[in-house]
Amino acid sequence: MNRKYKCIRCGRLYDGLTEEWKSNQQILVEGDRIAQVGQSVPSPEGTEEIDLSAYQVTPGLIDAHMHMDFLDWHSIREEVYTTSEEAKTLAIARCAKKTLQRGFTTVRHVGGITSKGYGVLDVKRAIDAGWLEGARIVAAPLFLCSPGSHGDLSQGFSRNPELSALLQQQRTTLGSGKDFFTGAVREQIKYGSDFIKIMATGGFFTPNDTPIQQQLNDEELEAIIRTAHELGKKVTAHVYTPALMQKLIRFGIDGMEHGSLMDKETAALFEEKDLYLVPTFSPYEEAVHYDPEAIKDKQPEFRQKLELYKDALQAGREVICSSRIRLGYGTDFVANHQNYESGYEFMAWRKSGMDPFSALKAATRTNAGILELSKDIGSIEAGKYADISAWRRDIMRDPQALLDCAFVMKEGKVYDTESCIRE
Repeated sequence: MNRKYKCIRCGRLYDGLTEEWKSNQQILVEGDRIAQVGQSVPSPEGTEEIDLSAYQVTPGLIDAHMHMDFLDWHSIREEVYTTSEEAKTLAIARCAKKTLQRGFTTVRHVGGITSKGYGVLDVKRAIDAGWLEGARIVAAPLFLCSPGSHGDLSQGFSRNPELSALLQQQRTTLGSGKDFFTGAVREQIKYGSDFIKIMATGGFFTPNDTPIQQQLNDEELEAIIRTAHELGKKVTAHVYTPALMQKLIRFGIDGMEHGSLMDKETAALFEEKDLYLVPTFSPYEEAVHYDPEAIKDKQPEFRQKLELYKDALQAGREVICSSRIRLGYGTDFVANHQNYESGYEFMAWRKSGMDPFSALKAATRTNAGILELSKDIGSIEAGKYADISAWRRDIMRDPQALLDCAFVMKEGKVYDTESCIRE
């Protein structure tokens, strides 16, 4: 058999280029790249045949907002201080493998929750070298944040100031002042960060802050964005409020995460500037589609904030879904699903009234652009990497479809699959 070539026969194909399912399509893979796509492609002697005629075929999907460095969301708080950096690196490697097995061939790590080091870059390099199996990784190892902020998990020990201060020192990108953050950006890029991530506001997951607080001052924000751009790197921010989103737009930020309290004026600015937003719908589902019983499963502070902001979250979701913002697909699973179960976000998009093609576009072509990988991934066309997934369920009708991967190929190599569906 000529293992250089593979011919994939598709049931229905979404190629990431047009919002349609194409019938009777074939994909010729040569090595790690797609050589040709069409209703009839050449079949060099010895070509390996792969029959996916019973499935829906898509480009390998992309999760643009992941925290890969924990083993179980139920114990994530304990893992911050009770597991070693080596164990957290193993968690990242496990997450990369299990995400790939679920049809997501590329992921974007937007800062470690439990980790305070650079293990994600070691895993990334090992996967790129072929030493480990896993999804391709684009990473910002450490996010930039201030004392007491959403990024400062030592705030959980704030009643013991000596211990909290000691733990705070372990996160090297946590500090104050424009000079500190200018240096932090330079160091992150020096060590190999693909982009810069800012914790600009408080959040829902942490105990002592709120999602409406601005947690870096204007000088700090401007210094971060300016320094990153001088060094050729993009910047994204964890942010919720319209006022701060508008400020970040004025400062020249490249995109944002969450934006859950969006209003129409801010959405129009996103559209005008063609900025991306990765809205991470899933973590707020119990509030947006109000379910008081499900909210009880959250951590106490998360539960209280969802109750407090549920009306604003509902209004913001409506604005995002009715906008023309360039939306990416990302999960941010730290409090409701395991970090590798990326298909659950599709359920949230569908429940919010989003068209299936909108979610597919976000998880393929749009995310490829956000990750600056459009030349190589995001669509099924000649010259791109052979990143291809197939799904058992009808994506157009079944909100659980992206939880049930039947086939996955990354760079021309076929990997085992796992389903998230619990029978």
